[in-house]
Amino acid sequence: MSSQAVPDFQHRTVLLDEAVEALAINGPRADGIYIDGTFGRGGHSGKILERLGANGRLIAFDKDPQAIATAQIKAADRRFEIVHDSFATMREALAERHVALVDGVLLDLGISSPQVDDAARGFSFRLDGPLDMRMDTTRGISAAEWLATEAEQTIEKVIREYGEERFAFQIAKAIVAGRAVGPISSTRQLAQIVARAVKTREKGKDPATRTFQAIRIYINKELEELEIGLNQAFRHLALHGRLVVISFHSLEDRIVKRFMASKANVPQPDRRLPIRAVDLPQPEMKLLLKMKPSASEIDGNPRARSAVMRVAERVGDVAAAKSRP
Repeated sequence: MSSQAVPDFQHRTVLLDEAVEALAINGPRADGIYIDGTFGRGGHSGKILERLGANGRLIAFDKDPQAIATAQIKAADRRFEIVHDSFATMREALAERHVALVDGVLLDLGISSPQVDDAARGFSFRLDGPLDMRMDTTRGISAAEWLATEAEQTIEKVIREYGEERFAFQIAKAIVAGRAVGPISSTRQLAQIVARAVKTREKGKDPATRTFQAIRIYINKELEELEIGLNQAFRHLALHGRLVVISFHSLEDRIVKRFMASKANVPQPDRRLPIRAVDLPQPEMKLLLKMKPSASEIDGNPRARSAVMRVAERVGDVAAAKSRP
């Protein structure tokens, strides 16, 4: 086990049982290969391992060094393996392991409670800490470094597009003015700058919410990696393999919804054309489920209130894909 100390921040996995149930790990599939693309603190992985058979296999991914340290606890289970990288590297990781097809992929998007609750990570506008926001603190630039040098127009665009913030222009202008006085190096500094720039506030929401979300998404390339990860997951899904995705805001859910719909809906030719039924284009995925947390789960874990889970199944002919070794 790694000697790195892992802060004891608790995480309640959203839609834990429902997500693992949606993977349909049973019968012969219990000895299949599954992907947990967002290990976090291991909630979903633990449940998947409970259902896997003796010959099953779970490959998990995470960018967070603290999540990797936590995952070492499960490393004694020969069916489990953790990859310190984004699920967007799934194709390369599976190729290295000589895996062509998998039976299910689970993605639990966004940030975890331990990341938010640890002031040192810089994700929270409620806790004062260094303005970092990187999910992988070993790579890339921090939010503070980005804000120190980025053009005002780019900052405005990021806040508007990734935060859906209508005061993006005012906030970007205030950030540039603030950094001219001195470095913006803490979460409290940024939250105060945003609060002064936002003239009206949404009821029950801190004025910095959208800005922090936007910068976090941009710094971690979350939406780009989601697009890549969805395509790679689909490419490696075996026939009847399941794709389960839990998202926490509209930008993520929109990408997931459109991706699944693009694989489930196919353009139909003019009915007047003499085309045999066997030659008609066939859907590649079947939409199975859209679910939100129950009222009782939200009562026990308010952070679950924005979650949406979508489930789709690979259908059609995947015989062209390489067989699993």
